[in-house]
Amino acid sequence: MSDQTTNQFDIDAFLKHLTERPGVYRMLDSEGQIIYVGKAKNLKRRVSSYFKKRHAEIKTEALVAQIARIDVTVTDTESEALILENTLIKRYKPKYNILFRDDKSYPYIFVSTGKKYPSLSYHRGAKRRVGRYFGPFPNASAVHQTLHALQKIFAVRQCAESVFNHRSRPCLQYQIKRCSGPCVPGFVTDEDYAEEVRHTLAFLEGKSFEVIESLGKKMQKAAEDMAFEKAAAYRDKISALRAIQSQHLINQPGNKDLDVIAVSEEANMVCVSLMMYRGGNLWGSQNEFPKQITESTLDEILTAFISQHYTDFPIPNRVLICAEVSDHTALQNWLSEKKQQKVQLRQAASQTDKGLMRLAMTNANSGLKQQLTQKASQAQRVLALQDVLSMASPPNWMECFDISHTQGSQTVGSCVVFKDGIPDSNAYRKFNIEGIQPGDDYAAMHQVLTRRYQRLKKEGDALPDLIVIDGGKGQLNQAIDVLKQLDLDYLPLVSVAKGEGRKAGLEILYTPTNDEGIDLEADDIALHLINHIRDEAHRFAITSHRSRRQKAQTHSRMEDIPGVGSKTRQKLLTHFGGLADVKNAAVSELQKVPGISLKIAQAIYDFFHGEL
Repeated sequence: MSDQTTNQFDIDAFLKHLTERPGVYRMLDSEGQIIYVGKAKNLKRRVSSYFKKRHAEIKTEALVAQIARIDVTVTDTESEALILENTLIKRYKPKYNILFRDDKSYPYIFVSTGKKYPSLSYHRGAKRRVGRYFGPFPNASAVHQTLHALQKIFAVRQCAESVFNHRSRPCLQYQIKRCSGPCVPGFVTDEDYAEEVRHTLAFLEGKSFEVIESLGKKMQKAAEDMAFEKAAAYRDKISALRAIQSQHLINQPGNKDLDVIAVSEEANMVCVSLMMYRGGNLWGSQNEFPKQITESTLDEILTAFISQHYTDFPIPNRVLICAEVSDHTALQNWLSEKKQQKVQLRQAASQTDKGLMRLAMTNANSGLKQQLTQKASQAQRVLALQDVLSMASPPNWMECFDISHTQGSQTVGSCVVFKDGIPDSNAYRKFNIEGIQPGDDYAAMHQVLTRRYQRLKKEGDALPDLIVIDGGKGQLNQAIDVLKQLDLDYLPLVSVAKGEGRKAGLEILYTPTNDEGIDLEADDIALHLINHIRDEAHRFAITSHRSRRQKAQTHSRMEDIPGVGSKTRQKLLTHFGGLADVKNAAVSELQKVPGISLKIAQAIYDFFHGEL
């Protein structure tokens, strides 16, 4: 690690001793904030390029002007540098790096092949269960659509194991011929069910042509045997499979997994469209709108997307890109190393590949137009709200608060954040309310606002342009008191009171300087924005409250006993049969449980009965 910490950054001295090995460099400003992270095959040559020439790009020129220090980390290979670069970008989110959304995970279709009668199900998360996983799919909707289509063709169950193990008669899915009913003996033979599973697996593997050929032979044989109803059933399955095939751009047998990446740029906005083909079939697409792309080149955007996206998600056999990238060899080698087999990263050359790229570009262009339209609409709503509230500047950063509880218990406060008129869920916060009279919404709101802005002020964080309170004048007064106590009463504030009959569109807005209230028309776009943020705060408050309530309902008092772990709790409940008997047990009885010493037994007894 090299570190330059002097007030005056001596770039010549720094470069003189900089290594030529691969690694990652971090550029910091005068406040010590990381403003850019980059990788290099040759650190000295790459970092020197920032200071040895004039830059045509405004972004690079602005970046260089702010550099006060450069830290470097040397790696053994360029691939290691690429991995470290992405880790640091996601951790620090430097303002001059292109940053793509970091989703939790993609969904899959799971086939429980380890069971006697395998089932199909939606899966997201760690792959710990025994079975086959097919995907990834771009979103949950694509998974459910595929499961729904499979249900119409192959009579493989899609019920949960807990339901399957306790059935005594077939469910509705059997009645409408979307399951063969393996839960009840005698409804389907093991051989027939296994065949349905084999066909399902073959279809998910992209071998639909083989499945159709197999079903065609069975249809012909059934017809020859005069089993016309059975032949008709095979015919219907073949028709359904051909209908699914016709929906895909490519459906040749034997095609490997493929991703197609296209980029569309307009008005300083970028849309990256990813289309995912698995087993020769299009399983869906997704559009990404990266942040911090000012003056970024197409090469930089593609490189950032490929390196960030495939750091966390599965890599296909081929990746088609809409333009060449300067780090082509390094990216392809990194993808191959990560997948542990050869991965092709290339532009479209064949007619089929060009057709796929045209479709991806169409999606990218369409997605960008929708995003631009939405952004313009959101900007208009923000400006309209500025006008309604007579604010000096647009409320680009708004925070809204709401309270939720059940008859005064498990009270939760929510804070949702809108930036440029769009929800920023990463900035949402929830507050568990304690120490107030149950059902006192005013006290709850007072506590939430105090905790929120006391912390922001103490830590010197940025404050919102507008605070929105879900409630009438009473809730507004609580907010006014809190802001006065914190010397933040200069912050713009508005409350949203329910209208007559609590009907949407009849809300009244109150501000500290307007006791009469602002009554807007139901179709006013400023009111639409206020209702949007108010409804989102309400939704988040209810969701958080339900989560807390559920946790409280499933919480056992035994979990609070010091020194008693989950295994010991299980032994106690198994031995005594329930919590009530554990509470009533004497110390001598508690000691009879295997693994319970006198000390632990006394601690358990004292917990329920109090110490002497």
